[in-house]
Amino acid sequence: MSNACSPVQLGYLGFEVSDLSRWQKFAPEVLGLAVEITDELTYLRMDEYAWRVCLTPGPRDDLTLLGWEMRDAAALAELAAKLEAHGVAVKKGDREALNRRRVVGLIEFLDPNGIASEAYVGPLINRAQPFISPCGAAPFVTGDLGLGHLTMTVDSLEDSLHFYQEVLGLRLSDWVRPQPERGVESHLNLAFLRCNPRHHSLAFFELKLPKRLHHFMLQNESIDAVGSAWYRCQDQQVPIELTLGRHTNDGMLSFYLQTPSGFSVEYGWGALEVDEATWRTQLHTTGSSWGHRPPLAAG
Repeated sequence: MSNACSPVQLGYLGFEVSDLSRWQKFAPEVLGLAVEITDELTYLRMDEYAWRVCLTPGPRDDLTLLGWEMRDAAALAELAAKLEAHGVAVKKGDREALNRRRVVGLIEFLDPNGIASEAYVGPLINRAQPFISPCGAAPFVTGDLGLGHLTMTVDSLEDSLHFYQEVLGLRLSDWVRPQPERGVESHLNLAFLRCNPRHHSLAFFELKLPKRLHHFMLQNESIDAVGSAWYRCQDQQVPIELTLGRHTNDGMLSFYLQTPSGFSVEYGWGALEVDEATWRTQLHTTGSSWGHRPPLAAG
């Protein structure tokens, strides 16, 4: 069970992108997300929430924002106090920030890696205009599980584990060590953390890379939607990072495609959900039971 002041889901993400026009075409035509363009931000929608991803123009082509949804205002206030007790500076969102995020309440802080993070309550829900994928993709698995997950690099595995477990209140699902099927030969540890039955909302590893974000994941309700996305990528010449495969830890059947910003999207189906009463932290020494190979190695 989660602590009273821990997030209930990963609610939204923000990316700074150098080619906004390409993203505004890529999101609906390849990923199947709806696009709303405003003077300040481009919002991407995938369910009844008004938005799940926001795009801002800029040179970074990387993750710029993590948004964590809280159960209610009391939980948000308790988290703010807990962050401050651990020496983390907290700013209460002003009216402009609330309007930009389309939420009722909001606090802003930095994680140990300097990533802008927010916790919020009262997201705008748009049931009057049901989400319809622009390319006919099947519904995405969101709801109480949140938008999906992301995998990123961190400056210190120890510091990030402490912050995300002891301060933010996420729970460790498992570890994945080196992945020989993809030629990874190191003592790299990937930690997978959850805040609800989704196996992980956040995964990270300690490594210095040009981009903080490795990938974010979109989960479909239908395996056919994954196959359709695979062929949309071929038809539109979208680079494939890793071919179809199934992960060992969460059981996701998926493939990885490259975004216009160079980081990846995992497009998948069929991930397991954690039963808090019976789940035990695990260790895996391979990332995938089969597949998930770089395209040149697929043949």
